[in-house]
Formats: sequence, structure tokens, C-alpha cells
Amino acid sequence: MSGDLRARLSDALRPAMRARDAAAVSALRSALGAVANAEAVPVSDAPSAGALEEARVGVGAADAPRRELTEDDVRRVVHAEVAEREGAAEVLAGHARHDEAARLRAEAAVLRAHLDA
Repeated sequence: MSGDLRARLSDALRPAMRARDAAAVSALRSALGAVANAEAVPVSDAPSAGALEEARVGVGAADAPRRELTEDDVRRVVHAEVAEREGAAEVLAGHARHDEAARLRAEAAVLRAHLDA
């Protein structure tokens, strides 16, 4: 599991928080959230309520199992996060918002480092 990108991102979050590295914390939380969102079951695949007499009852009765992402799926999600930050940084730099662009580039660099590891 040491080669698991999601685990590496999660393992890096706590030290980044301790170091008060805002760019790393923001990038790692966002990437982990994007991966979690990618695991969500599309609404069309979610179980329907059906008739009342057929409804399951109890805690978790309406829960649908989440999709299991492959390592390649997780890498694609994180690549998309990097591309999104780099694109937004270019737009912000074009509008002379260099501090925000630099923050986004720093976040992209954090994620890229985990992709390359």
C-alpha cells in the first residue's frame, strides 16, 4: 500500500498541518476530496426508493456502495486537480493577481510531487 497515491496524500496531510503549510494543506485536502467525490455513485445508479412496503429500514438502509477507484483513476483525478490549478494560475496571472497565481502554482507543485513519487 506504500505505492498507493491516495494513502501518500493522506499521510502527507498531517505533517503539512503541523508545519502550517497552507498551500500543501489546501492542495492535499482538495485532492482527497476530489478522489472521494469520484468514488460517489452517480444518481442514475443509486438505489431507488420503490414502494413503501418494499423499503429497507434502519441505519444505512439508503446507502449505496461507493465505487472503488483504481490507482490509475486516482492518478487521473489528481492530474485534473493539478491542471485546474495551473490553468487558474495562468488566468489570475493574466489579471495581475500574482499572489493568488503563486499560491495555486505552489499547490500544483505539491500535488505534482506526490504524482511523481
